[in-house]
Amino acid sequence: MTVNIQYVHVDISETLSAYTEDKLQKLFNKYEFLISADVHFKQDRKQHDSGKICSIELSLPGPRIFATSNERNFELAVKKTIRELDHQLQKRKEVFKVY
Repeated sequence: MTVNIQYVHVDISETLSAYTEDKLQKLFNKYEFLISADVHFKQDRKQHDSGKICSIELSLPGPRIFATSNERNFELAVKKTIRELDHQLQKRKEVFKVY
């Protein structure tokens, strides 16, 4: 499992990185065909009550899967994004054939 985390106009947080990697590890354990994940954390300065953006793109055989969310803190954004990716992966696994 390869996880690349980038912080765009946001201070680097080791605890947020560890939290994200822990959540992604659960996805990697559930779906063995995943290759890597690219994670981007951004801050939208125009939105005061929300504006914490988490974008995750997963590499796997076939087209890549992408999800993003905008919440009031990064932990909620990560949780919501992973939930959306899990939903997409469930759909993909139903049509995914192993030869």
